[in-house]
Amino acid sequence: MEYPLPAAARQYVADHLHDDPAQLALQARRYPGLPVPDLVRQIQARQKARAKLPTWADNPDLVFPPSLSVEQASSARTAAFKASLVQGQRLADLTGGFGVDSAHFAATVAEVHYVERNAALAEVVRFNLAQLGIGNVECHTEDAVHFLRNTPGTFDWLYLDPARRDTAAKKIFRLQDCEPDVLRLMPLLLQKGRSVLLKTSPMLDIEQAIQELRHVRRLWVVAVDNECKEVLYELGPEPAIDPERFTVNLLRNGQQQEFRLNRAREARAIARYAEPQQFLYEPNVAVLKAGAFRSVGTAFEMLKLHQHSHLYTSDTLRPEFPGRIFRIRAVEKYDGQALRTHLGPEARAHVTTRNFPDTVAEFRHRTGIREGGDLYLFATTNLEGRLMVLVCEKL
Repeated sequence: MEYPLPAAARQYVADHLHDDPAQLALQARRYPGLPVPDLVRQIQARQKARAKLPTWADNPDLVFPPSLSVEQASSARTAAFKASLVQGQRLADLTGGFGVDSAHFAATVAEVHYVERNAALAEVVRFNLAQLGIGNVECHTEDAVHFLRNTPGTFDWLYLDPARRDTAAKKIFRLQDCEPDVLRLMPLLLQKGRSVLLKTSPMLDIEQAIQELRHVRRLWVVAVDNECKEVLYELGPEPAIDPERFTVNLLRNGQQQEFRLNRAREARAIARYAEPQQFLYEPNVAVLKAGAFRSVGTAFEMLKLHQHSHLYTSDTLRPEFPGRIFRIRAVEKYDGQALRTHLGPEARAHVTTRNFPDTVAEFRHRTGIREGGDLYLFATTNLEGRLMVLVCEKL
């Protein structure tokens, strides 16, 4: 496909950007002068990019690769966060992909090298960077190992996001199964980069990763709107004995919830317990993924409802808590009739179960409470081992 797209092709994409690609493919004969199959793929990719890369999806000057490359790309929010972690004169993005990370790194590092072995994808990125007015990224069509071995000098940062799909396109997450194999590549990475930033799947166990990588200085668990997206490890020749763990939850309103811990502080933290007080706190997923099961409570001087619930309470509001905050309106038994007295005639509420024998679906079936409404029900277990449901409003 030629690019920039001719005016007629650009108009076709703009006119059908919100249409069903399958239907567009069936109507290709209506447009004999246009490469409709290629344009439909452009529309599909833009539709997939709308949530994670809204400004790119709306930019008519950009060209999009096949949808899989868009699916594997970082979102604008996570790419901007990664760019905030790096600085210096020289960075190499060794797994360039769609170029989202490289484009954001270019805002904080003077000289960025984008490395991608897929020639067609690299050509798309080279074109798009020009359309975006980003002039400090040099594109290289080669694999990471060849680039590192044949490029003189060292880099302030090397960035890798190894491919996490096998030959059957199934998702994988173990370090040694990803491409490139960062464990095998480690000596070369440490030789060529003063610091290495590695992105892994959130499914990978953090303790296992620290043990296998052996060069972790610190790490970040990154969530977007309370959905864990990635874990980032800073690697270097002199690892930390107990790497600091930073948790960040990037919120839709542009704010971010942060918390910091390490294994030593978590081990020293002594949880205190109490029955539900005025406020209820639910840690975000990044905090839990990082293993802050006790230290988050002690840091904010809160009491835990139960050892295995990971829910906290206090009589004084803790507005900086990294998670959701609720005001407790009532504490009820696990009884549908009693709960429905708080919910009005439609009997709707948002339901969460923590340290509770029934799933949310089973809870709804047993109580007759449907999804929706303004109230939140937390089904959990109290300190005496009895089931309870907290009726809450979100703050």
